[in-house]
Amino acid sequence: MVSARTAAAPRPAAPHTPTAPDTLTTPKALTTPKPGLRERKKIQTRQAIRRAAYRLFDEHGYEATSIDRIAEAAEVSPSTVVRYFPAKEDIVLTDEYDALLSAGLRARPADEPVVESIRRVAIEVLRGIAAQDRAGLVQRIRLIHEVPAIRGRTAEHAARHTTLISTVLAERTGRPADDLELRVISAAALAALQEALLSWVTKDRRTGPEPLIHQAMDVLTRGLTH
Repeated sequence: MVSARTAAAPRPAAPHTPTAPDTLTTPKALTTPKPGLRERKKIQTRQAIRRAAYRLFDEHGYEATSIDRIAEAAEVSPSTVVRYFPAKEDIVLTDEYDALLSAGLRARPADEPVVESIRRVAIEVLRGIAAQDRAGLVQRIRLIHEVPAIRGRTAEHAARHTTLISTVLAERTGRPADDLELRVISAAALAALQEALLSWVTKDRRTGPEPLIHQAMDVLTRGLTH
């Protein structure tokens, strides 16, 4: 069984008590270097395409929304849409939060259990998402749940995200990035996060996703109880 600490000795797991905000990853720790003008324009274009696509998906449905229609709504060419998102599914599955997650994990203490680091950084990233972006996150999770074509492409994105997290954890632990235990814990933590968000969107949105993330990470740390 893979240890949730990876680089540190295991310790008995206890039910999670929500941590006070000032002990979570600070906004400074989640700050990435300011991109240059060219990169900012790329980000703005990606966001414009995504906003247009989400609006059209909501109005006409995913299947009925073509790349040409998305391009027209975003005021770009179809080739620009494809350059930024090679498949329509990628509009839903690609975001700008990977850099924040990587920066946050690099800022966590090296001896902190890996699952705990991912828990804290994920919650801090979610807390920093503006209301408009959170609505987009809800729509994104719902589309992943409802559209078979999107679910079918999630495996490719999940593998890329696992590699990203494993690379960051390799820096912390001194292990190679392709270490089996690092990849297992990275993949498991990302899957737990996705399941928590799916549960939030499809079952109970009366509260934020944070309690469900805590629950998912607690299960990952201690294992299934009877």
